[in-house]
Amino acid sequence: MVTVVTEGIFSFCSFKVKIDTDRYIGPEQASVRCLGEEVGHVITAEYGSQMLSLGGVHHLTGGSKQEGRVACEMMMDLGNRKPVELEVDNGSKLVIKAGTAPIIDGNQEERMRVGCGSAAIGIFAQQWFGHVDEVIVVGEHITGMLSEHQAGRYLGMEPSGIRVRGRRSTPGRYFQVANPGHGWGGTDVSDPLEIIDRIKEGAAYSGLRLLMVSTTGEDAAYYVLDENLKPCEETIPKVVQKVVDRIGENCEPSIASVLFMAGAGGSLRAGVTENPVRLTRSVRSLLTRTTCGGAPVYVWPGGGITVMVDVTKMPENSFGSVPTPAIVAPIEFTMKLDDYQNLGGHMNNLKKLEDITQQMEVRIFVWNEENPWPFS
Repeated sequence: MVTVVTEGIFSFCSFKVKIDTDRYIGPEQASVRCLGEEVGHVITAEYGSQMLSLGGVHHLTGGSKQEGRVACEMMMDLGNRKPVELEVDNGSKLVIKAGTAPIIDGNQEERMRVGCGSAAIGIFAQQWFGHVDEVIVVGEHITGMLSEHQAGRYLGMEPSGIRVRGRRSTPGRYFQVANPGHGWGGTDVSDPLEIIDRIKEGAAYSGLRLLMVSTTGEDAAYYVLDENLKPCEETIPKVVQKVVDRIGENCEPSIASVLFMAGAGGSLRAGVTENPVRLTRSVRSLLTRTTCGGAPVYVWPGGGITVMVDVTKMPENSFGSVPTPAIVAPIEFTMKLDDYQNLGGHMNNLKKLEDITQQMEVRIFVWNEENPWPFS
C-alpha cells in the first residue's frame, strides 16, 4: 500500500456548522461576523438544527486585508476545536466549539428536539390518551394538536373546540403560530396561551384537560377549563409529567458539529502523479481512498476532488495557515502500489514508513478507534 501525505494549502475551503437547536439565530442569508468582520452567513435550516457556512475564498482573499486575516484565524480556531465567538446580523451571539454544546445569547443549549410538533404528537399520542383531552405541542416550524391529528382520530378522540393561531396545514398541524425566537419550541412565546385563538363553545366543555408542551419537553403547562371555558393552570399530574419527561429523554444532546470542506486543486494533485486527472479518476473509481489526518471524508460528486470531513475525527491542531491567507490542512491518498504506478505516481520518491520514522522527527498519535483503518 502507498499513502501520499501532504499539507494541503486551501483557499477554496469553508466550514459547515450544524447547531442543534430550535432557537432562532437569525434570518437565512444573514451575515455572520467575527470581531466585526463578515466571515460567513446563515444557510438553510435543517431538521432540529440551524446551519452556518463560514469562511471561503471570498472572505479570505476577496475582501479587505482585515477581513481575510480575521476569517483565516476564525477558520483555523474552528477547525482546531477552539471556541469561536460569532454574531449574526439581526440575530444571535454564538459561541461555537466543535463537538460541544453551542452557546446562544449566553445560554448553553442542552437538547435537540425529538421532532416537530406533529411528530411529537404521533410519537406520544397513545401515552397521553385517557389522561388529557387535548395536547398542543408548540414548535416554531409545526405546532401539533392531538385531537385533530390523525393519531388522535385513530384513538377515537373528538375535536376539543380549541383553535390555535396560525395557518392550518393538514388536520392537527399548524404553521406560523408565532414568530421565531427563544421561547417555547423556538418561538417568541413565553406564555403558551398566547397561541390559542379561540375556544369554541359546544365542542369545548368545563373540566377539559389541556396539556401544552414544547418540542423538547423543556417547557410544559397543564390547564383545566373552568365553567367559562377559561384555561386555569394546575399542577401537572404525575402520569402526564412522566410523558413530558419522556420527550426530554428522547431528545439528543445539543451539539455544534463542524465539517471542513475543501477542494484538492491541480497543484496538490500533481504532488501525487505526473498526470493529475488520473488521481481524480482513481478517487472516483474508489481505487484511491482519501482521508484528512486519517479521518474518513465524503467526496462530492462532479468534477475535481472536493471533500468534507468532521473535524472532531481529525487529530488535534490539524489546521494551520499561510500568509496568503489560506488554510493548511492534512490530506492523504491511499492506494495499492500497482494502482499508484498505473496512475503515473512518483515512484522514485517512495519511502518505506520505517525509514521515515528513523530519518525524521515524528509525532506518534493514538489512532482514533472511530475511524476506519485506511489500509483495510
